[in-house]
Amino acid sequence: MSIRVAVIGAGGRMGSEAVKAVEAAPDLELVAALGRQDALEGILDAGATHVVDLSVPDSTERNVRFAVEHGLHAVVGTTGWTPERLDALRGLLATQPGVGVLIAPNFALGSVLASAFAAKASRYFESVEIVELHHPDKVDAPSGTAARTAELIGAAREAAGVPASPDATQSDPLGARGAVVDGVHVHSVRLRGLVAHQEVLLGGPGEQLTIRHDSYDRASFMPGVLLGLREVAGHPGLTHGLDGYLDLGL
Repeated sequence: MSIRVAVIGAGGRMGSEAVKAVEAAPDLELVAALGRQDALEGILDAGATHVVDLSVPDSTERNVRFAVEHGLHAVVGTTGWTPERLDALRGLLATQPGVGVLIAPNFALGSVLASAFAAKASRYFESVEIVELHHPDKVDAPSGTAARTAELIGAAREAAGVPASPDATQSDPLGARGAVVDGVHVHSVRLRGLVAHQEVLLGGPGEQLTIRHDSYDRASFMPGVLLGLREVAGHPGLTHGLDGYLDLGL
């Protein structure tokens, strides 16, 4: 029996790729493709069981809440999910115990693996910083992927008792040292010609390890979107990060 999918944000760059990927998958059926002006009720009229939200940060919480309230599983690639929004979603999901929601900062399997590898390696290096590079049409910085990677790194280093990366900077009036996310410096580059790229720089005495991932085309995200759609119903509640569906064994 095929999974009946509605894509929200179908007119965007990621959304249009998701539409094509769902249509090409033999076990999925695209039943609705919603743009910015389309009413969410169209999802119900189409008989969808799963929703992919690839809209914009201002709309994503409303879209996902609508899906959960109507018993639909949701796979979400839109940023803007603050800790407060995640907590509110967990509370809502508690009233719908059979519904699964995946919020994935990145759907590229290589990127998810790179973040996991970086978190593992970060316990063994004195210093760690993240550089993320995206196209200039991206509306948020740092990227959700970089924030998630920093979160994983920060947790891994704290669990291992690793102190903060050394930094003698005393004056930075222009913010040249970048943002600090969970104790990790994150630097954002926005440049025409890029799609989505990230490198984690890890340094120790006399050596450096760089873990880098590059997405050259948005098609790279689609295997993760399809994986999410196939797995989300089997993971009730909220899963934050596609790594929650992968047997990484790290």
